[in-house]
Amino acid sequence: MALAKAREYLKHVKQWKLLGGKSIFREFKFKDFKQAMSFVDKVGEVAESEGHHPDILLYSWNRVRLTLSTHAVKGLSINDFILAAKIDRIK
Repeated sequence: MALAKAREYLKHVKQWKLLGGKSIFREFKFKDFKQAMSFVDKVGEVAESEGHHPDILLYSWNRVRLTLSTHAVKGLSINDFILAAKIDRIK
């Protein structure tokens, strides 16, 4: 995906950021570990239903970092931005 197109799509998922032009990421902070794990479980359900599998990092007991890219194209696709928008509705 062209960088200009990715920037256009980012306008619809404002809290996500480009990472090297090949993926997007967002960090989430929760009250406690239990809430962070619950969020990860919900993201997993949405991602699986979309057939799209993000990189998920749970760290510092209450923080989650999600990174989205499309392995089939070795970079970004519209599907990454669609999943980002669906994830944004979870929190």
